[in-house]
Amino acid sequence: MPSPTNHLRFRILRSFSRLTLGGDWALSEPAETRHNLRWFWFDGFFSSASDNILVTYLVLYLLALGASRAQIGLLSSLSSLSAALVLLPGALLVERIGHRKEVTVWAGGGVARVVVLFLALIPLSLKGPALIYVAIALSVIRDTFGNLAYPAWIAIIAEIIPISGRGRYFGTRNFAMGVIGMAVTLLVGELITRASKPAGYQIALGLAFVIGMMSTYSFAHLRVSKEPPKAPQEASALTLPALLRDLWKHPAFLTLAGVAALWNFSLNVAGPFFNVYLVQNLKSTATMVGFLGVVSIIAGLFVQRKLGELADRWGSRRMQLISGLLIPIVPLSWIFVTSPWHVVPINIMGGVLWGAFSLASFNYLLVLTPEEQRARYSALYQIIITVALAAGAAVGSIIISSPWTYKGVFIGSAVGRFTAALLFARFVRAPEPSHLAPAEVTS
Repeated sequence: MPSPTNHLRFRILRSFSRLTLGGDWALSEPAETRHNLRWFWFDGFFSSASDNILVTYLVLYLLALGASRAQIGLLSSLSSLSAALVLLPGALLVERIGHRKEVTVWAGGGVARVVVLFLALIPLSLKGPALIYVAIALSVIRDTFGNLAYPAWIAIIAEIIPISGRGRYFGTRNFAMGVIGMAVTLLVGELITRASKPAGYQIALGLAFVIGMMSTYSFAHLRVSKEPPKAPQEASALTLPALLRDLWKHPAFLTLAGVAALWNFSLNVAGPFFNVYLVQNLKSTATMVGFLGVVSIIAGLFVQRKLGELADRWGSRRMQLISGLLIPIVPLSWIFVTSPWHVVPINIMGGVLWGAFSLASFNYLLVLTPEEQRARYSALYQIIITVALAAGAAVGSIIISSPWTYKGVFIGSAVGRFTAALLFARFVRAPEPSHLAPAEVTS
């Protein structure tokens, strides 16, 4: 008879094993599917830990090196524009060469993450303005190779995750990503605050590199087809005229992309400047910035599993619509912030709303992209988004340097987001795949 300790250990391991599959729904899936679900779960787990360090502290690192607010805006614009230049070549790699996993691993999981290590090391050899511009260039290179891999990545995801459980799987995976992201953000923020500048940030970026490579290792274990190159007659040319002709055949996708452009333009009017405002105007430490980020993560964690069930039950469009109409309250609320603590309720609200929006919008994009050309359509979508983000950051940089300063970017971002949500409600409609009946949904 097993001892109580062994029985408890068995239950914990079994629960963790099912967690990495995305829930009990996946137990009936084939072994190959379960293998991919599990390794993709670990990929997300480590990727979240690495990315949360970079998302929260990379801008603060650049500020510590001496970057100005205008240079932060320049970085955001250049990253978005570079992405627009490489997304179509990324789709071309997928359609003409195949090897989706290899492209993702070597570009997004390899070069993009090695650059993070270079970012951590450059203060050892450079000083002054040269240091700032090299840091900006490396940041742009990182984003460029990440976006080069994006079409291959999204084509893999659509294949390995069954649509019947996609909402529940991402809800569970996002929950785990939120937990590790929260822990890493707090610990690294405290590390940076206790260390000297910029040494604390350098250590943080070194950790982001190591953890990121663990994500790369996990993704490399996925089992996907290599897809031999297609004959020329099997796929339309990946040229601008051919792409535009294809777009007109899918008006629902075209409308979604147009609305998403306005939405993301509005996001980046304010997006690069929230943490800058915390540090420069409210005198927040890295620990406080990390804590406020964790507040948002915790809020999302409490609702993530339920959101996954609702996404499968309601459909992605309905969830995206509701959250999109409410999200503009978040930047508008920053107008009234005079202390870092005032951001706590804002981030609680934002964590819940963005958890719903991100889950729904990703699933909805997978629904609207034609399966046989998902790589090129995801590339097109991201090009539209990145151009919009670049324009938004450029406009935000102009506003932030005007008498309107921060209030201008917060108000402008809120108005643009709400307008985009209204356009989504009015014009973006498409048939969704059949969803499970409520009685068939399991947590």
